[in-house]
Amino acid sequence: MAEDKRTHNPIDPDKIAENASLLPYGSSVSAPAFKAVDVLKNKSLDVNAMEMQTDMQLDQIKEQIELLAAQAKKIQDRKELSAHIYSAEMGFKPEINHTYFLYRRDNGSTVLSMIGPSEWRKCPFEFMHKVLLLADHTWDIVE
Repeated sequence: MAEDKRTHNPIDPDKIAENASLLPYGSSVSAPAFKAVDVLKNKSLDVNAMEMQTDMQLDQIKEQIELLAAQAKKIQDRKELSAHIYSAEMGFKPEINHTYFLYRRDNGSTVLSMIGPSEWRKCPFEFMHKVLLLADHTWDIVE
């Protein structure tokens, strides 16, 4: 008779989780609802964001490289101009931060002068450049 009074469990034991509290999802009707995550969609969004960020960073680096290349070319041009001017004939010591005038003679040699092309009555040389002596003793074309 004691066995007949035993409570009968109406739920099929094959459909009940043994350790329901350890499951990563709710195992009863009263558990909060959850939505399946579209893993491929999330990965696609993450990959797109990563590509956009890295492309933006690579573009910034590319701009910096182009700027550095332009600066290097400008320095190289100044170096070549300076070597050309220092090989020119000059009858004075040039002062830093002063402008001078570079001329070419008929025989191809060059002359550095303090006299501008408009200051000559008749310029005996071919005017090349108006140049400025910089503090690092390189020359730069002014005009």
